[in-house]
Amino acid sequence: MATSSQYGSYVPTNFIWDIQQLQQTDIKSPEFKELLVRMYQNIGLMATVLNVKDTGIYDTNESVNSQMYFSNPANNSSTVVSPALRNVYRKVINYTTALPNTNTATIPHGIICTTSTTFTRIYATASDQSGFNYIPIPYASPTAAHSIEIRVDNTNVYIITGSNRSNFTQTYIVLEYLQN
Repeated sequence: MATSSQYGSYVPTNFIWDIQQLQQTDIKSPEFKELLVRMYQNIGLMATVLNVKDTGIYDTNESVNSQMYFSNPANNSSTVVSPALRNVYRKVINYTTALPNTNTATIPHGIICTTSTTFTRIYATASDQSGFNYIPIPYASPTAAHSIEIRVDNTNVYIITGSNRSNFTQTYIVLEYLQN
């Protein structure tokens, strides 16, 4: 398991290999064996860094986004042999129906929710493509009627508008969650 000092996702850029020295090194020498060990270590470090990087793929299918959460607090030494970090899953819903006029949009999310499901992020953006207006959801306004709420249950995503938002016809809903 990676230590917390590895959670910056940084690949060092100071590994410099002298090509001439590499070409002149006898493959049976201790120097060559040391070179191989260092190369394997560098490749291992790169793999570790890449594996903890947040994946920038926002797909409509469930995918692991490479975020990791602390081990499940419900697990203890009697339930698991080794506590493990938990994968975060991401799913994007491409909602192409107009947002409602002071009403609730009910959108099925297709995620199988169990007692182990925990959402870590729930957010969206809506676009008024004819008026060139774009808003985040949830949307907080000093005027309560202009605010927009988003929430999720075991079956649907709900977007509740306090005013007419029917000009917003393109909404991307991003759901990130744990399944254990």
